[in-house]
Amino acid sequence: MMRSAPPGRRCIVAIDGPAASGKSTTARLLASRLGWFYLDTGAMYRAVALKVINEGIDLEDEDRIGAAAERAEVVLLPYEEGTRVLLDGEDVTEEIRTPEVDRCVGPVCEVPRVRRVLVGLQRTWGRKGRVIAEGRDMGTVVFPDADLKFFMDASVEERARRRRADLMNQGIDMPMDRIRGDIERRDLRDSTREHSPLKRANGAILLDTTKMDLMEQVDFIIDHLRRAGCVE
Repeated sequence: MMRSAPPGRRCIVAIDGPAASGKSTTARLLASRLGWFYLDTGAMYRAVALKVINEGIDLEDEDRIGAAAERAEVVLLPYEEGTRVLLDGEDVTEEIRTPEVDRCVGPVCEVPRVRRVLVGLQRTWGRKGRVIAEGRDMGTVVFPDADLKFFMDASVEERARRRRADLMNQGIDMPMDRIRGDIERRDLRDSTREHSPLKRANGAILLDTTKMDLMEQVDFIIDHLRRAGCVE
């Protein structure tokens, strides 16, 4: 039987990686198996992006985007199948996974005021105990002192296939070429942005998920957690 580290010890696992690399699903299942809190930071940025869309804010207007982030009440609620996302008291778990939010979240992420607001909130949650924190700057910016850091990646073709499967499950049929193009543009934007660019943190363990199934990914991380003394 797997057990967490001794009571009272804070353990933070930082998982970074590009879009559709599998980090969200892996982090969610990992947190479920361990009984830890799953900090889905990408969902937080998506929630702010949805608020920007709903308020009709121009993506070039950084002042209004930043103000929207400061007004937004973003809450992550654990439940049996993962995390429900509340925006200003409304459950937006499904709404934040649409192609429209996909296209808007990149520019929203680049706004410094948005990052300041959400990073502060993420660090507050990180102080609560045992956390699986997943995003794009967890190991580099938000939790540079995390107990373990991972960088998950996969080929663009595999990531596009996964993203299309997710969309199909939502009843959205989008051409593979368009999905691949969106992912490549997001990769470029994330890796070259001025603030908190996507990169592999110092000491982060590379996890290439291209040919791995979900359980193999989770087991890989748990094995490293055991070695680090975070689980028994």
